[in-house]
Amino acid sequence: MMHQPSDIVFIWPLVAAAVLGACMGFERTLAGKHAGMRTYALVSLGSSLFVICGTLAAFQLSIFSGINPLAIASNVVVAIGFLGVGLSVFRGEHPVELTTAAGLWVVAGVGMACGFGFYGIAVTSTVLSIIIFSLLAKLENKLHVRLGKEFKD
Repeated sequence: MMHQPSDIVFIWPLVAAAVLGACMGFERTLAGKHAGMRTYALVSLGSSLFVICGTLAAFQLSIFSGINPLAIASNVVVAIGFLGVGLSVFRGEHPVELTTAAGLWVVAGVGMACGFGFYGIAVTSTVLSIIIFSLLAKLENKLHVRLGKEFKD
């Protein structure tokens, strides 16, 4: 009989996913976007939860062939794409909240990385995302001012 891991083992990935998601959402909150800390934390937490549940189900049901936790992870990516489409509505000719939608897609990956136990990848992706959100936004705004164009995302 195979030994099933204790549920306590999965607390760390869930907490890490929620905290890293909130860190990414903090910048969006500061930028005044609709999806902020809570949304990002929940998307990351949910992604981690789905991965953990898929992994546990595959472990518990290993007597059945074809059970693959990666199938659940791939469906998370698709579902987050639909969430992003909802945020990326157009007003006139300009997409709204496109960067936020892309950030939600990345934070889902951060949550999935935590769920699989890839903490280094999750932390690195979070740091890079925050840099992209903040530093590249400043650079883009400076370029748009220099070029005489208004920038809104």
